[in-house]
Amino acid sequence: MAHLAPTLAAALSLMAGSAAQAQSCASKGDFNDSHLHMTNYVQEGATPAKLLEIMGDRVPRATLFGIPLQQEWSHTLTGDFAPTYYLESDAPLYYYSFTDAVIAEAFLALPPAKRARFDPMITGFNPADMYAADHVRRVLTTYPGVFEGIGEFTIHKEFVSSKTAGGPASLMDPALDRLLEFAGEVGLVVILHNDIVMPFTKKDKERGYFEQAKAVFARHPNTTIIWAHTGLGRIVQPPSQHLQFLEEILSDPKLKHVYFDISWDEVAKYIVRNDQTVAATADLLNRHPTRFLLGTDWVGPTDPAKYYSLYDSYKPLWAKLTPEASANVRLCNHERLFDQARTRVRAWEKTNVAAAK
Repeated sequence: MAHLAPTLAAALSLMAGSAAQAQSCASKGDFNDSHLHMTNYVQEGATPAKLLEIMGDRVPRATLFGIPLQQEWSHTLTGDFAPTYYLESDAPLYYYSFTDAVIAEAFLALPPAKRARFDPMITGFNPADMYAADHVRRVLTTYPGVFEGIGEFTIHKEFVSSKTAGGPASLMDPALDRLLEFAGEVGLVVILHNDIVMPFTKKDKERGYFEQAKAVFARHPNTTIIWAHTGLGRIVQPPSQHLQFLEEILSDPKLKHVYFDISWDEVAKYIVRNDQTVAATADLLNRHPTRFLLGTDWVGPTDPAKYYSLYDSYKPLWAKLTPEASANVRLCNHERLFDQARTRVRAWEKTNVAAAK
């Protein structure tokens, strides 16, 4: 994994900005979880109360969202075996919009003080549907005071895209532009899953999805976008130019609204694979400390040991980060982005939702 060297002036500027962000960060603990699923592919999982129990004092805040896709149980394919994950059946996945109501009702059942620790997200829409933005608006007007973003939702994802009923989404679909435009208007944070390359892509064809993604991001400069997992996956390993691709976005002033999360244990194994991958990743984060967030990507976690295993696996990375970069990636970037979203979305609701308080 290679990287591009910054100028000394740029490095000093980034370090100064990082220190300022760290000093203004109120979060105290190990990390804020910027990528947490309350439910799985059959809409089962942990309650917010259980999540808070697991989070304890170590995780001050976490996103809260379901999974927009439901795994169909086809008896003709798996018999009495009820699949709960997309790799357990050839049956299709279909969009399950009720997940947003489940998240909202579970969130609202908490006392106000405990609600403040969650950052709920809307996920139950089809990003290939021009009505996706209308779904998001409808959820906001039905549950004012709850949501702060949209996602995690998927455009290109290994195995998942080809299984999705109605066909795969596309980065070149105007429905996605309409959705991102509305998110920017409201102030919603966007968490987007899109494989950075197709599985087993050869080097000379690695820029396909990447160029499409950059074009989408550039068209929506007022929308805060988090590219989940830095584009990696179970089969999608780091392409030969992975860190150069990230640097290309991070150093482009037209894409300063684009961030990355380093969630998922499948991603962690690439980063901590050896001393060289740890050092290269740490160098990138140290030079761009305000552009990365930590998330777990656990689905309905109930086991504290497993929940914290992702954070613990990154110990070699934390050891290579500056104190300022470490604080930003683990805590402060989440606080800053989602605090801004809370303020903007609540302001939009007061203007656009008669029932908003």
